[in-house]
Amino acid sequence: MAPRAAYAAPSILSADFADIASAIGRIETAGADWVHLDVMDGHFVPNLTFGPKMVADIRSRTALPLDTHLMVSHPESMAEEFIRAGSDYLTFHIEACTHAHRLVEQIVACGAKPGVSIVPSTPETAIAEIVDIVFQVLVMTVNPGFGGQKLIPACVEKVRRLDALRSERGLDFLIAVDGGINESTAALVREAGADVLVSGSAFFASDHPDREIDMLKGTLRG
Repeated sequence: MAPRAAYAAPSILSADFADIASAIGRIETAGADWVHLDVMDGHFVPNLTFGPKMVADIRSRTALPLDTHLMVSHPESMAEEFIRAGSDYLTFHIEACTHAHRLVEQIVACGAKPGVSIVPSTPETAIAEIVDIVFQVLVMTVNPGFGGQKLIPACVEKVRRLDALRSERGLDFLIAVDGGINESTAALVREAGADVLVSGSAFFASDHPDREIDMLKGTLRG
């Protein structure tokens, strides 16, 4: 069976932060579905990126859905501020949150769609109790914190198991993947059941961003 088409969500982590407007224009012109925003706090992951103001500035420049990924400790303390800034989807890490069910309810109450993410060393069973109340599950296919890494092959089987769990329970959450997604790996994760493909380095390094988006979605012809 051929892999189904997926949503393409370029990550601005690999963009030039001094020219973010051009990066957003590139994403829109290429035909992407979402803009993926990686928020890092230098504590949960070993890097720093940006705060709510960047999200608000991007919100003023695009109508595309903003998919904000909080790679931070204590995400419950930041969720509302990032939603007020314009995030449509807000994803937190199960490893960083003790009261995940409460945080999901908080995100919904603030008007965004909730997501939960797991790092490569976390099994999908860790989120089994909340997959029925989230909009998406984000499987990190690299250790988070830096762009340009290679996909960890074992994570593909995690996607496959989540897809099977989704079918068994009759659920409709989206499965997203982030890390090392490029021409060599996109079809692999789509075949495993991924619905949303996040790509940073490969997208922004491409001379043909529109073809990169078609490749991610599985709609590239010729």
